Amino acid sequence: MITPAFELTQDPDFLTIIIKVPYARASEFDVYFEGEDFKFYAKPYFLRQLTLPGRIVEDGREKASYNTDKGTFTIRLPKEIPGQYFEGLDMLTSLLAPKKSRSAKPLVEEIAASAELSEEEEEFDWEIEQTPYKESAESTLPLQYRYGFGNLRSGVFQRLQDELSDVIDIKDPDQTPVDERRRKRLAAETAKFEPDHYLADFFEDEAIQHVLKYKPWWVDAHKKMTALQGESLQEHDTHTFVVFSEEEREQLRKFTNKSYLLDKRSRHHVYLGLIDILLAYCYEICVNEGDKNVESSWNVRKLSATLCWLESFSSIHDVLVSFGRRVLCYPLHRHFGLVTRAFNDTVMILQLGKAAVLKCLLDIHKIFMENDPAYILNDLFVTDYCIWIQKTKSKKLAALSESLRKTTLAKSHIGFELEELEAAAVLVQEEESTLKAAGTVSKQQLPSSESETSDSEESSSTSSETEGSDSDERESSTSEDGKINSLQGTLQEEKTAPLIDCNGLRQGTNTSSFEVSDEKSAVSLPSTSVPGKLVEELEKQMHTAIRLSEQPEGLATASCILQEQEE
Repeated sequence: MITPAFELTQDPDFLTIIIKVPYARASEFDVYFEGEDFKFYAKPYFLRQLTLPGRIVEDGREKASYNTDKGTFTIRLPKEIPGQYFEGLDMLTSLLAPKKSRSAKPLVEEIAASAELSEEEEEFDWEIEQTPYKESAESTLPLQYRYGFGNLRSGVFQRLQDELSDVIDIKDPDQTPVDERRRKRLAAETAKFEPDHYLADFFEDEAIQHVLKYKPWWVDAHKKMTALQGESLQEHDTHTFVVFSEEEREQLRKFTNKSYLLDKRSRHHVYLGLIDILLAYCYEICVNEGDKNVESSWNVRKLSATLCWLESFSSIHDVLVSFGRRVLCYPLHRHFGLVTRAFNDTVMILQLGKAAVLKCLLDIHKIFMENDPAYILNDLFVTDYCIWIQKTKSKKLAALSESLRKTTLAKSHIGFELEELEAAAVLVQEEESTLKAAGTVSKQQLPSSESETSDSEESSSTSSETEGSDSDERESSTSEDGKINSLQGTLQEEKTAPLIDCNGLRQGTNTSSFEVSDEKSAVSLPSTSVPGKLVEELEKQMHTAIRLSEQPEGLATASCILQEQEE
């Protein structure tokens, strides 16, 4: 017999079951329903038993129809209590499970099952109780340490030594206790952290900012849920926000239903491990923008310490710190913004409920199934998570999401001194910018000083011409050459007075007459190639101008007239 594909929907008064039976003989089919039980048979399809989350009744309003084009039966069954909301209609694996009262289970499992039901009613504390360490004798230590979902497995890697190194980082997990696993993991992460890689992604983050803009499917679903938050869940089923594909439904039908006997401590590890796996998955979806590639399996298992180191966490904060450290150590993009983004996405998924969590777990299961060594992690963790989450109460996930949302993670918690690294890198960058700017300014000042020198030469020559023209005017106003000669003799005798040429340059005070050269260098300023000499000459000109202002006006005028005459 073949188990047919099916799906369930509801409205306030009816439960609708759609069963796909292509090539079946529609004239011969049987339907049985009573209370929470539903059965269907149409050769060669047989839906042995569905255990419904609510009761249905046979009162004459039930209806069944067959679509020959699609090969589907649509059966509408009235609810025993109109308006009742049936929770978990998309958890197909749990619906296919038989009722517990009819299962041939050992009595101890029945007692544990009732204990599990009572646990669901009590308030859940997400922090594991701490107990003082007691050193045990070697004879009392277990031969093999446990790991996997709920720490229910052991001895697996003893049989799979060839596959070990390609799947997890820890060596010999069967003989390594949990505390030692954690110490080795922290040491490996510290050795792997590369400050240069982190700072490169910190300053050059164009690619990272691009992937941060990607919006996966749960963002739109969360917006819809938030918009309808004030309305009753009975009016809006989770189908409104989360839709399973036909491939995902087929995955759910293939799972074998199981019951898990977990004590309180193991339940803590399971919930915290779920957060760790979802964080790694959200990072993978973000950086690859929803596309799968050959690195997808590596990203998910490498960033999750639960999968890679078989870690068992004790608090939500420890989960976040572990994930943050691994993001900054292993993948291609190592940016704290990606840690924050994965954190926010995980909160959204948990707030959407177990349907959204199950959809993500099914995708992880598919990723690992397509990778040769990673399929072991499906057997150890993911398959059990897919079955277990379907039976989890929604209020537990709501409480978990709220606790996760209130937990904070800062860069100082990571332990790699990220803030100090960033501050030091910013200072170095500022110093380099300052030195570069200073070098640019010095290069610009050198040609400008040369241009100023040439401008000074031009202004000096212009001043000489102007003074010469003034001297010509004074010379034309002088009436007799004899007076000039007498003044010249007077100047020669006045040895203590400074001699001033028309350019304002002072000659030696002990010389009795001027020596006028035909070369321009004797009259003009020094060459522009030596800025120091230029400054000295300008300083001399300033002193000369002061001394000239102290001399009698006629003396300076006569000197200029004399030089012009000789020229």
